[in-house]
Amino acid sequence: MIRFFKIVATLEGISLLALIFVAMPLKYIWEMPEMVRIVGMAHGVLFIGYIIMAIMLKIEESWAWKKFLIICAASVIPFGTFYIEKKYFKSNA
Repeated sequence: MIRFFKIVATLEGISLLALIFVAMPLKYIWEMPEMVRIVGMAHGVLFIGYIIMAIMLKIEESWAWKKFLIICAASVIPFGTFYIEKKYFKSNA
């Protein structure tokens, strides 16, 4: 389960960066709003998956509330999921 969570976390982090640094500039600078719909939908699905998996792991692994909240908050910060993956999951496969 942790291995799959790490994959989802990585994909969620990439989708957030793509949304902020690719899709949003395309929409507001070059007037191409199509990418925001595509990347935004992918990011939304991955974000929901990330949060659901975090909830499942909190229950399964008996995480402290502080750890759980930090992991969830990292999903809305650019590069946050990459930091969490290194800090909390470096030794897990």
